[in-house]
Amino acid sequence: MKKNLFFVFLLMAICFWEPAVAADRFVSNEKEGFTWISREENCPILIDSMEYKGVLRAVRNLQEDAERVTGIKPDINNVVSENRMLIIGTIANNRWIQKLLESGKLCVEDLKDKREKYLIQTIKQPFEGIDEAVVIAGSDKRGAIYGIYELSEQMGVSPWYYWADVPIRKQKVVSIKEGIYTDGEPAVKYRGIFLNDEWPSLGGWATETFGGFNSKFYEKVFELVLRLKGNFMWPAMWASAFYDDDPLNGPLADEMGIVMGTSHHEPMGLAQQDWKRKGKGAWNYVTNGQELRNFWAQGIERCKNWESVITIGMRGDGDEAMGDETNISLLQKIVKDQRNILEKTTDRKMQDIPQVWALYKEVQDYYDQGMRVPDDVTLLLCDDNWGNVRRLPDLKSKPRKGGYGMYYHFDYVGAPRNSKWVNISQVQRIWEQMNLTYQYGVRELWVVNVGDLKPMEYPITFFLDMAWNPSRFNETNLLEHTEAFCVQQFGEKYAKEAARIMNIYTKYNRRITPESLNSQTFSLENYDEWQHVKDEYSTLSYDALKLYYLLPEKYRDTFDQLVLYPVQACANLYEMYYAVALNHSLAAKNDVNANEWADKVRECFERDSILTYHYNKVMSNGKWNHIMDQTHIGYTSWNEPKYNIMPQISKIPASVDVPKIFQEEDGYVSIEAEHYTRAINGTSAYWITIPDLGRTLSSVTTMPCTEIPNQEMALEYDFETLKSGNLKIYLRFSPTLNFNDYKGLKYAISLDGDEEQIVNINGNYKGELGQWQAEHAIITKTSHLIDKKAKHTLRIRLLDPALVLQKIMIDFGGLKPSFLGAPESKMK
Repeated sequence: MKKNLFFVFLLMAICFWEPAVAADRFVSNEKEGFTWISREENCPILIDSMEYKGVLRAVRNLQEDAERVTGIKPDINNVVSENRMLIIGTIANNRWIQKLLESGKLCVEDLKDKREKYLIQTIKQPFEGIDEAVVIAGSDKRGAIYGIYELSEQMGVSPWYYWADVPIRKQKVVSIKEGIYTDGEPAVKYRGIFLNDEWPSLGGWATETFGGFNSKFYEKVFELVLRLKGNFMWPAMWASAFYDDDPLNGPLADEMGIVMGTSHHEPMGLAQQDWKRKGKGAWNYVTNGQELRNFWAQGIERCKNWESVITIGMRGDGDEAMGDETNISLLQKIVKDQRNILEKTTDRKMQDIPQVWALYKEVQDYYDQGMRVPDDVTLLLCDDNWGNVRRLPDLKSKPRKGGYGMYYHFDYVGAPRNSKWVNISQVQRIWEQMNLTYQYGVRELWVVNVGDLKPMEYPITFFLDMAWNPSRFNETNLLEHTEAFCVQQFGEKYAKEAARIMNIYTKYNRRITPESLNSQTFSLENYDEWQHVKDEYSTLSYDALKLYYLLPEKYRDTFDQLVLYPVQACANLYEMYYAVALNHSLAAKNDVNANEWADKVRECFERDSILTYHYNKVMSNGKWNHIMDQTHIGYTSWNEPKYNIMPQISKIPASVDVPKIFQEEDGYVSIEAEHYTRAINGTSAYWITIPDLGRTLSSVTTMPCTEIPNQEMALEYDFETLKSGNLKIYLRFSPTLNFNDYKGLKYAISLDGDEEQIVNINGNYKGELGQWQAEHAIITKTSHLIDKKAKHTLRIRLLDPALVLQKIMIDFGGLKPSFLGAPESKMK
């Protein structure tokens, strides 16, 4: 009797035990708990051959994942073959799981009538012939699949192993700690992505890689969605028809466990392209209603046996409004007729067929003006295409049987400007808006437009994680999620820095999207705003490049895709438009320096194409060719140009004489040697500039280097002062030795035509080592006096060849010590 009571209490304890969330690590690389795989042995996987095909497919993926991690491929059996096994299946279709439920070794209450839930549990002596087993039991098909992929992920296989080339972390041992682990049930019923605006990038890549948007392509996408614990998709649709492009697409989605829908303007399981290919007459319900009803019935007939969420309603052809006026009565009739088709074609009760009505753009106007649909239809609310939720249910409103959904955007094609190129989605903004969405009761369906998928890897992960468990997140722990993502993709040592860079670049891109950026976005005149934001991005780009080379080589392609490319490409974009702004500003003043910035614009524009080429053709051995084909420079309207177009620049003709007059500021004037106002050549010698020689910009000297400069040869520099009185002039030369029998190299300096001072820069040098040699410069100082605040002319003559002048600094008392010298003064 006591033994029986003990057994009852034990079962109660198991059933009411609060399981650890799967975020608690249950996989160990030591021999502890249940050692599944080691060099000495590995335990086979026990399945039921009558299991869902999607579960069996995931089991095979787990088998391959195990081999990727350990080099050992465990067997898959449908009979008991060892005394230690991994048992995987659902409560409906797996006889081994059913035995464990019947014996009470798995708690029925933990799984029965639960949605998409799994348990991972170690069980001693589960049944005859097995001493110990780890059981992955699913309440349904997706529950088991999620449990399988949770094990894969904790073993070291990132969900992004294919889509971002994340290296597999090799291990010698895979053990599963004792206990019961689960993620519970998802908070949002349908959680998924929408592949949209997919040309030229994703479309070009999919065509080259798989031959199009076919089942080979979607097998990779579906697996990713499932590994991220999503369950829903709107497929690519610009030039595609999911069910028509490949007859295997629909059965594959149903087998793998993906619930399919069609986008907000594609009703009744049909793509817009289906109508373009097979429709008869106009897309107009008033004039062509019967053809449309026949067409819609064909769509439902085709997908009626697969898991689907059916879009109802109607918009105009080409994702436009049906007409200029809101016609509520017409749309209500369309919905009624569509629901009759659904019921007749499927032989199911209307309330048992998942349906969604998308309140997108003008359709929300219909709702605002009083249109309603039956209570079992999910109302799909929408953002404004830019991540700002337009409408939420009234907290006091009566609950709907069909509930509410949210259609959100990471990518957008439309006015006022496309946003397709790289990730602009801050997780802080996603969290704030989707938390708002969830708290207001929108919990039936979350779907996000991810464009080409590839550039949106991290926000997709965050969105689907949040859809599973929104309460997990708050304003204080969002960066922790970014860091955890980076640990998974790049390893723990470099994750914090990678996460910091990722967090900051999306902050910058959220200020203004790259496609909307132009030379007038920031102010040149006020607060040094343009230079400040340009320098911010440049600094971040340097940080990203530095981390790239610190990372082990195996992580570099992944880091390039997720961090380095978007940071470098956007930093380059900022630098280009900053150069455009300066070019236009200086050109308006007829300043020849505008030409330097024009050259910078062209350089940045060319670098953009080089970065794109690297992403498409070099990174990951060219695996992602076309993914970065999206244009992003040269917008003149909301839609993109066919090709990137370099911004217009202005060139000042070289014949225009624009004198350089440097302005004193903060008690000094600093001038790069090559920026002379006048260069006066001799009869047999002349001045040259040597680019990049010296500490800062360049250096100036005379040629031929064997020719003593003539008396008339000189460099003149005009400058204006705010002060008068005593001053010092520092000239920085390259450290040329006194190779002329120690006579030294001399120059003459004068101010406003006063008496020249003769300076020997190195006459005392006798071969001993000096500080100026180690610092690669000789700096001389002369004292002068000016008697008025006005324009002045500094004149420098070289009395010997081989003197190499780098920089001039005129000090009225404000010059501060620095190695490079003060930045060059502004010119008038």
